[in-house]
Amino acid sequence: MARDVSDATPITSRDELVAWFEAGSKPSGPFRVGTEHEKFPFYTADHAPVPYEGRPERGQGGIRALLEGMQKAIGWDPIMDGTNIIGLFDAKAGGAISLEPGGQFELSGAPVETIHEAEAELNAHFAALETISKPLGIGFLTLGMSPKWPRTDSPIMPKQRYEIMANYMPKVGTRGLDMMFRTSTVQANLDFESEADMVKKLRVSLALQPLTTALFANSPFSDSAPNGFLSARSEVWRDTDKARSGMVAFAFEDGMGFERYVDYALDVPMYFVKRGETYHDVAGASFRDLFAGKLAALPGEKATLSDWANHLSTIFPEVRLKRYLEMRGADTGPKPFINALPALFTGLFYDKAALDGAWELVKGWSATERETLRNEVPRLALEADIAGRPLRDVARDVLALARAGLSRRAKLDAQGRDETHFLYPLDQVVAGSTQAEVLLVQFRDAWGGNIDMVFDHCIY
Repeated sequence: MARDVSDATPITSRDELVAWFEAGSKPSGPFRVGTEHEKFPFYTADHAPVPYEGRPERGQGGIRALLEGMQKAIGWDPIMDGTNIIGLFDAKAGGAISLEPGGQFELSGAPVETIHEAEAELNAHFAALETISKPLGIGFLTLGMSPKWPRTDSPIMPKQRYEIMANYMPKVGTRGLDMMFRTSTVQANLDFESEADMVKKLRVSLALQPLTTALFANSPFSDSAPNGFLSARSEVWRDTDKARSGMVAFAFEDGMGFERYVDYALDVPMYFVKRGETYHDVAGASFRDLFAGKLAALPGEKATLSDWANHLSTIFPEVRLKRYLEMRGADTGPKPFINALPALFTGLFYDKAALDGAWELVKGWSATERETLRNEVPRLALEADIAGRPLRDVARDVLALARAGLSRRAKLDAQGRDETHFLYPLDQVVAGSTQAEVLLVQFRDAWGGNIDMVFDHCIY
C-alpha cells in the first residue's frame, strides 16, 4: 500500500468522481505495468517476526532500521506518520516502499513499459535491501501467509490508519485481522484506453482472478502446520469484509462503467478521514455523508479528492479500479513468480487478439459459476472446475493467449529475448503442481514435519 494521496481540491459533484476515473484513460498510450509485492521479514537466527523498533535488548534493529537504511541506500523521500518513518517514495519515477500492518515489507514498483524493466527494478530493490537486512540478521519469506507465528505474536506497525482498520475488522468478518497481519500478496497494475476498454479488462480479469489464485497458490502453512488450503491467503479474504471485497458481480451487468463503480464505492463504508497528519476514525460511516458535509464525526467537513483517492484504497475487491486496474488474486512468491503476474496480464491486456480471446473464453461463465470457482480455488487450486471444464485446461488456454500476446508485443531485452519467458514458472505449475503442493510434500517428507525448515527454503 503506497502513501496516502494529498489533494485538498473539494468535490462538488458526483460527476467529478466519475471524471477522476476517466482521467486514468490512456487513449494514446503508452500502456504501462506496475508490480507490487509484500514479504514477511524474520530474524534468521531464531525465525522470530521483526518488530518495528527491533529487539534493543539484543542489539538488533527492526523495521525502522530497515527503512532508515534503505533511505540512505537509495535516496528516496521518507513517508512519515508522526515521528515514525513508515515508507519511502521515489518522487522521480513513482515507486514506493511501504509497510503492511504486520510488518510486511512492500515494494510498489514504478509504472514501466516492459516486464524486463519490472524485473530490473525488482532485482535492484533486493540488491539494496540485502545490504541493509543482512547485517541486521533479517531475512524475508517468499510465502503468502506467515507460516509459524500466531496472530498474537505478529508485530504491529505504528500507522494510524491500521489501528482504525484493526479496531473495525472484527465487526464485519472473522478473518480481517488475519488478512492484515498474516498475509502477503503480489499485485499487478495495468492501464486501460477508455471506459469500454476498462470494462472489458475488468470483466476478463475478474473472471480470471480465481485462476490467478490457483496458479500462484503459495500459503499452505499457518500456526506451524498445514492449514488445509493451498492459498490460505485467498481463503482469509472470503470472510474479511464482504462490503468491500469479493468478485463484484455487478461489473458484468449491462450499464457497467465508471459511474456504476462510483456508486459502488460511495456505498462502501469508510475507515478514516485524514486531515493534516491526523487520521479521524469514522469506520462504518458513509462517504455520501462526507460528500454532503453531514458526517457526524466531522461536522461541516466536506470531501476532497484526496478523501476519494484514499477511500478507494480501502476497497479490496479481487480486481480494483483506480486510474488503472489492480490484479489482487495472487499469493506472493519467489522472484520469478513476482515477475510472472505482470507478464500474464500484460500479455492478455496489451494485445487486442489476446484480450478478445480471453473474453471469448470467460464471457459465457455465469455469476454463480465464477463465485463457486472463487470459493473452491483456495482449497483445490487447479483441481477445481469452471463451467464443466477442468481449471487446469483453462489455464493452458489462458497461458497460450498471454504468450501469444507477449510475443506479438515483441519487447526485447539486451539479449534479444521477448517477455514470454517470464511465463515459464506458470507453465511449470500447470504441467505439475502448485508451489503450495510442492511445499506440503517437502514438509511431510524432507522436513519431517518441522515448520522451521520453511525459513531456510522459502527465503529471498
